[in-house]
Amino acid sequence: MSSTTDIVWLQDNLRIADNPLLNFDSPPEQMLCLYVLDQRWFESSIAGDASPRLGPARLRFLWQSLMELRGELLQRGSDLLVRIGDPASIVLETAAMLGAREIRVAVHSGYEESQHIARVADQLPLACQLFCADSGYLIDEDELPFALNELPPSFSAFRRRVEKHCTFLAPLPAPVTLPPWPESAPRGFPPLKAVCEESAVWQPDNRQGFVFVGGESAASDRLQQYLWRQSGAESYKKTRNGLLGANFSTRFSPWLARGCLSARQAYQEVKNWEAVHGSCESSYWIIFELLWRDYFHRASQLEGAALFGHEELPPANSAFDAWRNATTGVPFIDAAMLELKVTGWISNRARQNVASFLVKDLNVDWRLGASWFERCLIDYDVASNWGNWRYIAGVGRDPRQDRYFNVLKQAGHYDPNGFYVAYWLPELDSLPLGMERHQPWRVAPSKFDAPCVEPAEWERWLVAKTELQETNE
Repeated sequence: MSSTTDIVWLQDNLRIADNPLLNFDSPPEQMLCLYVLDQRWFESSIAGDASPRLGPARLRFLWQSLMELRGELLQRGSDLLVRIGDPASIVLETAAMLGAREIRVAVHSGYEESQHIARVADQLPLACQLFCADSGYLIDEDELPFALNELPPSFSAFRRRVEKHCTFLAPLPAPVTLPPWPESAPRGFPPLKAVCEESAVWQPDNRQGFVFVGGESAASDRLQQYLWRQSGAESYKKTRNGLLGANFSTRFSPWLARGCLSARQAYQEVKNWEAVHGSCESSYWIIFELLWRDYFHRASQLEGAALFGHEELPPANSAFDAWRNATTGVPFIDAAMLELKVTGWISNRARQNVASFLVKDLNVDWRLGASWFERCLIDYDVASNWGNWRYIAGVGRDPRQDRYFNVLKQAGHYDPNGFYVAYWLPELDSLPLGMERHQPWRVAPSKFDAPCVEPAEWERWLVAKTELQETNE
């Protein structure tokens, strides 16, 4: 009698604990865990541009996550097969080769990823079943107080209904053992250098305030460090708009994006902290952000291909190049874009400003910015990235055209002394502390060129600010 074999097809759920794909009602006799790196990620999404969709920082973090996952699987009697190519084709080939009983995969919010799953479902051998599960969310789809196609149009409406009607389930424990690897199955984990030499040698800039390492154990360490040793849940709402340092933000997002950490695990640890220290506005705000993440993912599932816009993506232009290369002449923008380039991460406040500047001040198609973030961010996930860019551009589920960030005003409020911009652009160190560092072309025109654009809103704000100061004097 032939043995039963299941394939666990892992995408963005690279963890052992709280992973429904590794929890069985009826365990198979053998199990193969498979991760397929989509070959198309090494191509550019921007016409005439050589930059691949998957940049070195993001790929390096992904590979670290896969390496640790493999180690955890080996400890439990299993293994991880990593392939590169067309995901649906490789999954189907593997299922046919092993005579698989079932393919287990998590529902994905991305359109391309969902299309891969749909292709597998359509072409499965008759004897093989497809098991799809929600994984990584705070709330599974069948626990929502409305049908998915009735998702509220705004996050506020979503949050009110969810908080009123939903109970968040506890995360699943990690399995102690797992079914063994099929004897006839191949094994393989290509070294990062063989996949992308640029990623193999890429190292984050030493100036970054925090070093991200992929994997489930690093995610757990950060959870414990931020909540318990740094007491971040006491201050998060006050500090979350910071720009410098390791602990103004939770920095959970890279591990959430790759599924090394689930939203329920983060939620449960916050509730554990509250049980000891009491709830507060800041601890609630961490949960608030997790709810935002759930909302973006559910919206992405509904939007499908429309999430990326209906028209063809335009080619890069000089304004976009100045933005992504940190050469706009606007210190607050250039500092953030340089930090993104050399570390793979920037704060939420910086993201909002650089996005608004690109779309509203440079009049560049928002999808070019979203595509560049897709390449650069180690915490890139399709739903949150494209959902946030649509939100800033005013074309999302809650469309508004007045979401404008006056970059000069924002710089004065969140970096009043110019410490952040001078940290990344040391040529500004010679200028006095304060707004002078955000307008070097005004203070030292012989040394600093004028920016590529000076919006009228900046001048109006400066005039109003001067008048207010004179009145107060």
